Amino acid sequence: MSKTNGSTHEGFTAEERAAMKDHAQDLKAAARRGSRADKAAEAERDVLAKIAEMQDSDRIMAERVHAVVKANAPVLAPKLWYGMPSYALDGKVVCFFQSAEKFKARYATLGFSDLATLDEGAMWAAGFALTEVTAEVEERIAALVKQAVS
Repeated sequence: MSKTNGSTHEGFTAEERAAMKDHAQDLKAAARRGSRADKAAEAERDVLAKIAEMQDSDRIMAERVHAVVKANAPVLAPKLWYGMPSYALDGKVVCFFQSAEKFKARYATLGFSDLATLDEGAMWAAGFALTEVTAEVEERIAALVKQAVS
């Protein structure tokens, strides 16, 4: 720990360090896979397994997000990203689901990378808080993922 100008640098939180370790494991697992089809199938199994590990409310939302993304943006491939379910185009993450539990947050998040084409003028949202996935929320997610890959 270093002191700079009277402040103490604490470094990464335990949750951030765990996410970085998850990311390293994701990369190692992806490198070990065989054919492209094998990699895609294994990546989806990894995502579904990670979703299954989540607490009830996060798991239910993640399952619905997964189904909506797969149905409305089939060009996006499921993969783990920092231990979170994510959806990638040509290997690059476009959107992801972050459970509330992962970072001890008040709500889960549906986030989009800068590759998502959600542009609306000079400012637009790139992350959305989720407390429940209703039919209305599913419609909004479907519209967002369609726009993200258009």
